[in-house]
Amino acid sequence: MVPVTEYPEDAFDALLAVHVRGAFLACKYGLPRMNDGGSVSITSSVVGAMGAPGSVAYVTAKHAQVGLMRTVAREAARRRIRVNTLHPGPVDNAFQLRIEQGISRLAGVDATRMLDEMIPLARHARPEEIARSALYLASDLSSFVTATTLMVDGGMRG
Repeated sequence: MVPVTEYPEDAFDALLAVHVRGAFLACKYGLPRMNDGGSVSITSSVVGAMGAPGSVAYVTAKHAQVGLMRTVAREAARRRIRVNTLHPGPVDNAFQLRIEQGISRLAGVDATRMLDEMIPLARHARPEEIARSALYLASDLSSFVTATTLMVDGGMRG
């Protein structure tokens, strides 16, 4: 958690290269190989719809993914390819736990409890809840859903 005035430029560039350039390249090279009528889902984050002090690169990257999605959705629509972003909040898994343990050590607070208190449903998502949301976007159940940000965050952003 580093303020913008102290955030290393190389770390900022590297994070954008993974999250933004990665999604861009997936669309650039994936779309020509897709059948008409398909679906592209870009995994963003709850912070792609909000801000978070000390996380300038990650927040910027996740917001940039939304801009990429909205542009690609317009371009791919003529082929009936739907493009959306999926925005999970904290998920109950080992990856998230390691992040929260690091935050807890740095900040001297229980980060897991702090996050649960920020979520109206008062808990982290289960992995299968995120998977079902991804399946929805990939399936014909979302046949008229494109250029949309699907928030799967237990109301955290609200």
